[in-house]
Amino acid sequence: MIDKRRFLTSSAGFLSLLLGSAAFPAFAQKAVADAPEGAEAQPAQAGPPFDWNALVARMKAKAGTAYAEPESRLPEVVAALGYDAHRAIRYRPEQALWAKEHRNFELQAFYPGWVFDHPVEILEIVDGKVRPMGFSADDFEYRAPLDPADFQVFPGAAGFRLHYPLNRNDYRDELITFLGSSYFRALGRGNVYGLSARGLAVDTAAGTEEEFPRFTRFYIERPERDARQIRFYAELESPRVAGAYAFTVLPGVETLVDVEAAIFLRGDVSRLGLAPLTSMYLFGENDRTGFDDFRPEVHDNDGLAMLRASGERIWRPLTNPSQLQLSVFSETDLRGFGLLQRDRVADNYLDTEAYYERRPSLWVEPVGDWGPGAVLLAEIPSDSEANDNIVAFWMPENGLSAGSEHRLRYRMTWARDVEGDVPLARVLRTRTGAGGVAAVENDQDMRKFLIDFTGGPLEGLGEDAAVDVALHVGNGEVVHKNLSKMPGNDLWRLIVDIRRTDADQPVELAASLGFEGKTLSETWTYQWGHAR
Repeated sequence: MIDKRRFLTSSAGFLSLLLGSAAFPAFAQKAVADAPEGAEAQPAQAGPPFDWNALVARMKAKAGTAYAEPESRLPEVVAALGYDAHRAIRYRPEQALWAKEHRNFELQAFYPGWVFDHPVEILEIVDGKVRPMGFSADDFEYRAPLDPADFQVFPGAAGFRLHYPLNRNDYRDELITFLGSSYFRALGRGNVYGLSARGLAVDTAAGTEEEFPRFTRFYIERPERDARQIRFYAELESPRVAGAYAFTVLPGVETLVDVEAAIFLRGDVSRLGLAPLTSMYLFGENDRTGFDDFRPEVHDNDGLAMLRASGERIWRPLTNPSQLQLSVFSETDLRGFGLLQRDRVADNYLDTEAYYERRPSLWVEPVGDWGPGAVLLAEIPSDSEANDNIVAFWMPENGLSAGSEHRLRYRMTWARDVEGDVPLARVLRTRTGAGGVAAVENDQDMRKFLIDFTGGPLEGLGEDAAVDVALHVGNGEVVHKNLSKMPGNDLWRLIVDIRRTDADQPVELAASLGFEGKTLSETWTYQWGHAR
């Protein structure tokens, strides 16, 4: 796990960045001189035409060849940059690509060095032709204690970020960032950076060494002056994978990122993670054990949500376990999944720097049939909010051997609320504690769970309504169960005491509410592991 605080200035706090970014030769010279105010910037030299199908074919052909690990070619002074020194280098906003052309979008580059030891190649598509963007050393500010004279030659960009007037018309906010391996993250209106996505996960939490594919080259279409969306493409490579990606970004209250991917395996993998998400969960309302902190909750997201082919909606509160914890949700025709931040009450965080109540939720919606597979949730023990310790992705059941390929499309929604108006009651909160009456029994193998359901069809039901509970327990037995309507509102509270059967195995729980044969609520699921 990586200390995310180190990445605040570069907008990346990702689990695997110590492995570096992708390496390809970078362009050291500016390709286009600064255009006059309001003028159209023209490419210095027309390049080859860009073709998506040709890119896919090229990456498929690459998958049939041996992988060559790129060498870092950074100048010594850049390669030696530490955390603080790297933070002292900042892109000059006035140098942003397209800034002087008064377009909606602007692009800034990240300087290499520190853990970003392999520059990526960033190309621009203009009138269908490819040309180098070409950043220069003059695009950056080198603050003390650095000497600008040591940085006269720009060794290539580590990544990029796009800016757009997301929150107000007179300012271009940071919108989406690509930096390190295949990691990226985006913002909806009113959000601050939180969880991350990545292009692909290989053998994550599979009991073997994880492999981190890297975006090695980007092709970015120059947007029209009044464009409301932007499109770009990327090449991805690692020892066992090659792939091509297309991204279309539409900013707004809900920022949409449409992804099309063609993935080709050059080697066998034991676990392939599609549309992977990475987040942080330190403690929350259901899991505070071992943290002496004045804040009630600390997390980027508080639960995993799923929509199954049957229409069943799953809500799985996140935890910070004492040991690696995996939850697998098998599905044949997945409709969607995501990591959500449902709790939006600032007083539940009391953090005026991190603003956890403003972190985005992220929903992944498959386009077309992804076939059989499962959503995997990995929860990794962590003792610091600087660590990303939550991973979720789709695991295809088939296509894990060399020569296999995966073509898929999906839409990502980054926003405060990604669920919309769902006609089912939601889980409002989850609480856990020692089991038994008033916790006097002190039975370590028994635990109490409180789940509050509210909204949807529960509204208007009287306390005498025959609402029933569908409760399923794996590796445990129900000692006590009670469902009741709370006075004065439409909240229904389920309290159960569960005794563990096998002390060496986790307990799997699931509960939902029904009435007269109809489902009233989403399904709450939980894994009771071992105490910290």
